[in-house]
Amino acid sequence: GDILDNYLRTDGVWLLTRNKQSYQTNNEKECAEKCEAERSFICRAFLFTRKKLQCLTLAENAKMTVTFASVDTVLYEKRIYLLECKRGIGRDYRGTEAKTQRGIPCQKWAEKIPHKPNYTPEKYPNAGLEENYCRNPDEDERGPWCYTTDPAIRYGYCNIPDCGDQCMQCNGEDYHGEVSRTESGLECQRWDAQEPHIHGFTMKHYPEKDLKKNYCRNPDGELQPWCFTTSPTKRWEYCRIPRCTTRPPVSGPGSQCLSGKGEDYRGRVAVTESGNACQHWNTQFPHKHGWIPDKYPCKGLEENYCRNPDGEKRPWCYTTNDSVRWEYCTILPCEGREQGITGMSNVPIHIPLTEECYHGKGQSYRGTTSITASGKKCQAWNSMFPHKHEKTPDRFPDADLRENYCRNPDNDNSPWCFTTDPSTLWEYCNLKRCDDHTPQ
Repeated sequence: GDILDNYLRTDGVWLLTRNKQSYQTNNEKECAEKCEAERSFICRAFLFTRKKLQCLTLAENAKMTVTFASVDTVLYEKRIYLLECKRGIGRDYRGTEAKTQRGIPCQKWAEKIPHKPNYTPEKYPNAGLEENYCRNPDEDERGPWCYTTDPAIRYGYCNIPDCGDQCMQCNGEDYHGEVSRTESGLECQRWDAQEPHIHGFTMKHYPEKDLKKNYCRNPDGELQPWCFTTSPTKRWEYCRIPRCTTRPPVSGPGSQCLSGKGEDYRGRVAVTESGNACQHWNTQFPHKHGWIPDKYPCKGLEENYCRNPDGEKRPWCYTTNDSVRWEYCTILPCEGREQGITGMSNVPIHIPLTEECYHGKGQSYRGTTSITASGKKCQAWNSMFPHKHEKTPDRFPDADLRENYCRNPDNDNSPWCFTTDPSTLWEYCNLKRCDDHTPQ
């Protein structure tokens, strides 16, 4: 594979570090090769500047030092040094855990007090024996260990979670693991804390989302689990959680018919209730959309079959008719279930949850966009953090003020929302107006 696949890329970031080497290279791959070949220190990351074509190999990554913005710079961090779980027996574990299961601090591998070590950086230069981090230089079946700072206890095993227990299915909406660091290594903020970032994702507002401690979660249907960070300069970030190697549980036998809202429907109906053929999910013509099969691997977005990936009233699809963006499909109900479903074909069609544009002033907009025009996340309508307001679902029952979706309850110029940025009360949303005049 590509050498850069072993690195996490972050654009526009500079690391403050003293232990570095400078090289002149033509591109990022050449810089990565310099990092791999570095002998002055253990290279955990490198910086590459596009204009100067300068390459800096670094002994530290973003977990270990200060970062700040730098427009022309790209930071690449070795993934192995960001991973805080072990694969197998942890032979390649390079995380920063430095105490035993009993909580005893580890002795530095290069020191000889209180214990004279058999495993040293000089004898085992490729074992990652740096500082006092837990390692497994002798391939012990019980996993990473270290010499301890207790004279009475020579060594102890470390409590390193197994990466297999920390994986996610689909988009991680059901992830309940204990990863609590972001992709760049920042520690997560506790969900029940409002510092350094004020937010509305609390157990009170999202009781079913398992917002425990500071563990990474996906309460709002993002591409993968995330968290607010403990860095005042970085509000939130995705977490690096490997995808499970085992397949997710398959849908039950009722998935060939309509049960409930049909979210588990996996049948092959591919025509809408008015007779329009469905557009293939992996195409963007005639309608552009965000429901891309590769991004949502567990939503059953195969071929052009009717599906319900977003919790709509029932399965639907984009149509091949360029003047009709989407429509519901007619799916036969499962026998003996949801008796009232057969009459749902008479339900009037509103603008769908997946709609990416609005008509008029957007008072009828019912999409799921929750990002403002400047890229800020929307505050939940039933939340008073960080902004207190009167635009609540109770006061505006017809405005569909659900979750933190963009809406226009007060006849403003277009859909808007309160933001999760304490310094910005509200903003218009990142939505375009639909073209009401379709060219003939």
